[in-house]
Amino acid sequence: MRPFQLSPIHQIHFLRAGYCTHREWVTIRGGTFRSVRFPAGFACIEHPTMGLILFDTGYSERFLIETSSYPASLYRYLTPVYFSEADRALSQLQRIGYEAQDVALIIISHFHGDHIAGLRDFPRAQFIYAAEAYEEVRNLQGLAAVRAGYLPNLLPDDFEERSIAITFNPSFAVPSSSSMTMSALSKGSTPASSFWPMHAALPPECPFTSGIDLLGDGSMIAVDLPGHAEGQIGLLVSTNQQDYFLCADAAWSSKAIRFNLPPHPLAGLIMSNRQGYRATFNKLIQLNQRFPSLQIVPSHCTEVPK
Repeated sequence: MRPFQLSPIHQIHFLRAGYCTHREWVTIRGGTFRSVRFPAGFACIEHPTMGLILFDTGYSERFLIETSSYPASLYRYLTPVYFSEADRALSQLQRIGYEAQDVALIIISHFHGDHIAGLRDFPRAQFIYAAEAYEEVRNLQGLAAVRAGYLPNLLPDDFEERSIAITFNPSFAVPSSSSMTMSALSKGSTPASSFWPMHAALPPECPFTSGIDLLGDGSMIAVDLPGHAEGQIGLLVSTNQQDYFLCADAAWSSKAIRFNLPPHPLAGLIMSNRQGYRATFNKLIQLNQRFPSLQIVPSHCTEVPK
């Protein structure tokens, strides 16, 4: 019996929308001084009732435009970005037979530019994210936004109207005029700005004790991954053949998790909480050890998931 017992999705495609380069030694203990590629990974999930769901979007041409002048150009200077039109999330979906209007939902792991740059390409999609993640950046502009890895103009003009904010913290005040039920989302209705969905218990030996059942059908469980960015979330999802944990930027490579190779302390300069990152990273190591059949998928890992 598979330990997470999730309702299976039809299929998941692991795709990459461009990449950036950075010195390897910053991202993994014992890394070299050479610059290495970090793909901007995103996932395309074929769900049996909701249709097409994305986990992040990677880079887009819009990222290059937004970072063409100071102060946002600092973002691209520190992590040089390589992107072509063929790398665009929408272009890749079209190659497997989908169009922009087919995307019903986009789960945003966090609001760094390399995860949200393609959002404007999907005008009919609803967005799910942790309320804390958006609250942390929503009012940032200029250099303050760049320091947080956030580019405000990457968000669609009607972003908040199409948004669903979740929270793992019942004491966190989420602006909302009314609550939203899971059945409303599954029927594709326009959501309120926030809701408190059903919490899902995870196996007792799992270092992450609980998650949020995003659709109420046991198919996609959001997990709180603090440290790298405020409100970062990962996603547990399964096909009939394989369990996956999309861990966003809680680690930058599968190798780092397998061999307990955390990033250099210098990487803490871009983290929202260094101690939180280390605690989450340690949980990923435990997760990998206790559930060896689970494929943990960092967004920037060069290894291709099976």
